[in-house]
Amino acid sequence: MPGNSANGDEGCDDKGGGGSGGGEGGGDGLSPAFVLSRGIVTLFAVACGAAVANVYFSQPLLVTMGHDLAMSPALVGSVVTLTHVGYGLGLFFLVPLGDVADRRKLIVSQLLLLVLALAMVATAHTAVLLLAGMAATGLLAVVTQTLVAFAASLARPAGRGRVVGLVTSGVVIGILLARTASGLMADLAGWRSVYLASASLTALLALVLYRVLPRHGGTAPTTLRYGQLLRSTITLFARERLLRVRALFGLLVFAAFSTLWSSVALPLSEAPYFLSHSAIGALGLIGVAGAMAASVAGRLNDRGLARRTTGTALALLAVSWLPLAFTRSSLWALAVGLILLDLAVQAVHVTNQTLIYALHPDAGSRLIGGYMVFYSIGSATGAIAATTLYESAGWGAVCALGAAFSLLGLLLWAFTGHHTPETAPETAGSHLARR
Repeated sequence: MPGNSANGDEGCDDKGGGGSGGGEGGGDGLSPAFVLSRGIVTLFAVACGAAVANVYFSQPLLVTMGHDLAMSPALVGSVVTLTHVGYGLGLFFLVPLGDVADRRKLIVSQLLLLVLALAMVATAHTAVLLLAGMAATGLLAVVTQTLVAFAASLARPAGRGRVVGLVTSGVVIGILLARTASGLMADLAGWRSVYLASASLTALLALVLYRVLPRHGGTAPTTLRYGQLLRSTITLFARERLLRVRALFGLLVFAAFSTLWSSVALPLSEAPYFLSHSAIGALGLIGVAGAMAASVAGRLNDRGLARRTTGTALALLAVSWLPLAFTRSSLWALAVGLILLDLAVQAVHVTNQTLIYALHPDAGSRLIGGYMVFYSIGSATGAIAATTLYESAGWGAVCALGAAFSLLGLLLWAFTGHHTPETAPETAGSHLARR
């Protein structure tokens, strides 16, 4: 990233207030009327966490949903699948719109549509309506990535890493606490209350964001048509080595992340622990330590330490599987492994997003959306492989799988580091992004 600072070069103004709907500003030369205050960055983080949590709420609720709507086990399993399929489609087909549309209107419109999708889930009385609502929820939850790109565009280049780190911390917390929150709420008021509460919160956030966010981000929208926009996403991957390498990092670290979180409930629900679903869900509280890494990694990126941050984080990711291998005999070992793994994954994730956005700020939504497609592929791969492997070979094999993903990431870092820049050039009007 460009430039270092003696005081850390923060990308938000601690003293500034919020902006209004008419303000503009950011790190790329537009009107400075809009001030990206710490409060606005926190609002971005809260909105990101609330949106992405909708993708994960259903996981502890599947059995209850199935009983309530008389769904077969196979049909119940498709609830999670359709949600993630919707999310993957949204990453490619919706997130790039942030480069051609008024991002404030786009974000608010997606949030309001998300309210309708959540209401459909909460009131569904047939399996068809539930599945349609979950697919729509996944599709619209990608507003998270539009928010990340918008926050990045509003930040000063020298402090962009810190802003992306803070906003990503909201994503981390949303993912890790979603299961805990939905399980507790379902125990208190039924599974439908989870989606009614989320719909209410989403509507409130839409109103607040409409009043607070500027009409435009820090980069001018492109004039591409929709088809050209999608094709240009593929073109960016074809031409940008840094984007391809960072996307592979994302795939591998989230494959490792999903390997753990999709299967850790299995050994914990068996002897010698027999933990309840609520107790297993509470593990997300330990994983919130990963949110700390998001902020720290952002600061290190702003100091030009992206390569070292990535290498250190990948080494920690590989090491984390050593204590995790002792999960069956020690919950303390599990806790240590969880903290190391989440710290490492989020450090790499923030570094990835900061570097790829800086390649072409005017194509930020396409870059982040395309990168997140690899994130989704990694998450799905880890989940499917881990649960299948646990049934056939046990927890030790799952840990070996996670360690293999981690070591592949470390090898990729070792072999590509000397050819990949520590920072990405700021190019406010790249011809590649406009093709």
